[in-house]
Amino acid sequence: MISLDLLKAKTILDIIIKFVLLILYGVHNTIYILIKLPHKLMNKVHHTAIICSNYEISKQFYIDVLGLEIIREVYREERQSYKLDLALNGEYIIELFSFPNPPQRPSRPEACGLRHVAFEVDDLELIIAHCKNNNVIAEPIRVDEFTNKRFTFISDPDDLPIEFYEK
Repeated sequence: MISLDLLKAKTILDIIIKFVLLILYGVHNTIYILIKLPHKLMNKVHHTAIICSNYEISKQFYIDVLGLEIIREVYREERQSYKLDLALNGEYIIELFSFPNPPQRPSRPEACGLRHVAFEVDDLELIIAHCKNNNVIAEPIRVDEFTNKRFTFISDPDDLPIEFYEK
């Protein structure tokens, strides 16, 4: 069975990869890998979890300012924590949590870990004006040097950077 599979290889690189898999993982695991690998392992980013310091203020920001829709809101008594699932255009994207006294995470200067959340927008000026009308100030517009696309940043109530990237 393995020899037939090797004969079906389209390039010398395919053959080398399959031999390396055989050596590293054995026949059984290699067959499993070869069957599964042509399929993608992941489909998309499912959601981003954000822990806020003031639940009501952050909830208002993400719903009223950014326009996200509530999917589900629960209070978890045992953790003294809210969990708010939010969607953009019907797609679940953000899980907003509250916890008692969460430690601060530095946003600036940039630190290791999650850097920011980015949203694609059709019209950068429109989202900047909308933010300004809601007392949220955007940074000056920049241009991505590789894509030539325009973008800007705002901050959520806990100073988490949020990027708006023009389509």
